[in-house]
Amino acid sequence: MKRVFIDGYNVINSWSDLKDLELGASREKLVEYMINYASFYGVKVIVVFDAHRVPGNSQHKEMRTNVEVVYTKDKETADAYIERAVDELGRRADVQVVTSDNLEQQIIFGRGATRMSSKEFWAAYLEAARSIRKKTDALSDRDALKLSDHMDDEAREKLEKMRRNG
Repeated sequence: MKRVFIDGYNVINSWSDLKDLELGASREKLVEYMINYASFYGVKVIVVFDAHRVPGNSQHKEMRTNVEVVYTKDKETADAYIERAVDELGRRADVQVVTSDNLEQQIIFGRGATRMSSKEFWAAYLEAARSIRKKTDALSDRDALKLSDHMDDEAREKLEKMRRNG
């Protein structure tokens, strides 16, 4: 299964609908977006938030549906966590890293992962969201839920005859 690592704060600061929110709200909204993204594309998403400026913080992980949320330990950046995780996976897994940090992109690329900027990822997310909305709208279309649309002509005629004759 493809793994997509997200540099959480880098993405939050790049996406206009997230960067103006309170920090906790922006983290939650990003995770919600990633749950939809992961479900649509059938990938595992790992969102990494660095806590390198939080004294005494220990690493913390949460599983949210098909999204893993990681808060790094004290003095560890999201970049360092992602680099280590990519190294552990090696080249045996399909890995993509989302960050706009140019140095990080070069390091990750050298380790065998593909990279995508936060703004490019926004476009990919919007495409997934449009497709999800389109599928949801099609499923909720009342005309598509008619029983008569799912039966052959003979059965339809018999039911119509029963309806008219009581």
